[in-house]
Amino acid sequence: MESSVFIPKSVVLELTYRCNHKCLFCSCPWETTEEGYVMYDKAEELEFEDWKKAIDILHDLGVENISISGGEALLKDCLLDILEYIREKNVFNVGSSIVLISNGLLMNEDYLKAFKKYNVHLSMSLPGLDTFEQHTGVDNAAGVLYWFQEAKKMGIETTVNVTVTKLNYHELYETIANGLIAGADTLLLNRFLIGGRGITNSDKLSLNREELNGMLETAEKILELSKRIGSVGTEYPLCIIKDREKYKQLRIGSLCSAAKDFFVIDPSGRVRACNHSPIMVGHIFDKEIISNKDYWQTFTSRAYIPNSCIMCEDVNYCDCGCRETASIVCKDLRAKDPCLN
Repeated sequence: MESSVFIPKSVVLELTYRCNHKCLFCSCPWETTEEGYVMYDKAEELEFEDWKKAIDILHDLGVENISISGGEALLKDCLLDILEYIREKNVFNVGSSIVLISNGLLMNEDYLKAFKKYNVHLSMSLPGLDTFEQHTGVDNAAGVLYWFQEAKKMGIETTVNVTVTKLNYHELYETIANGLIAGADTLLLNRFLIGGRGITNSDKLSLNREELNGMLETAEKILELSKRIGSVGTEYPLCIIKDREKYKQLRIGSLCSAAKDFFVIDPSGRVRACNHSPIMVGHIFDKEIISNKDYWQTFTSRAYIPNSCIMCEDVNYCDCGCRETASIVCKDLRAKDPCLN
């Protein structure tokens, strides 16, 4: 299969809308309930035979790397069948891991054995220790740490995924440290982004500039002490980062990867530029999987830079924060990231 627009080499498959957490910070677009924002209608979820067809199409389009998420991916009955099929195809960058993102609530030894077999890199969410239940509605911080330990014993590569909010900021050092001590190989640090269910909770979760810098400094300090590496999951505006040169262990991106390095397929097969976006641009089973080419190419051509940033000396290296967050909050892809206000 061919496409008339650029298709990135990496894709995220969101296998299910369902989740057994109720995270305050959840940015999944189908969790949006606030009036005045783009509402995301859930459609019928793809089942195993559908996902096989989708994977075949992705292969034909030249996709090489696959990540899996949800919702909560472990709630999808055919998850292990999908992993097996991806490996049977033997074409998706064979030497690389399949990244699987989970909240860890349903984790068990059978899953870990399968992840080892299929070379899965497991990323589990740890949004705080004392505040874990406050953030998720589930008391399972100890469970997540336990499965990091078990994964380590089995030689499974893991990442501790920490979303930082105003509520868990005070225990960020302890949260990251416990994840790494339990056995996580790397850190994925995410600032709270307004979207999905998080729209409702933005006032009590959003970080100020001092806190945005503080989370970076805290992460760098722990990574240096533990001799680990980490990355920030969403692009940061360079202008708010103090002393950029001091970050050696923590990789801080400033350019948006959506539609350039990766794209997303939702549980019903609809295509989006990124997991944070509520805008559907096509369907994996359509002849042209990208039908909204104007929106897609706004990302591929970087035609979304805010007017106030065009003359900045860093404009070639910075997308001025998260474009989809700006669009969600301000109804304009070229608006400022709310963290700049």
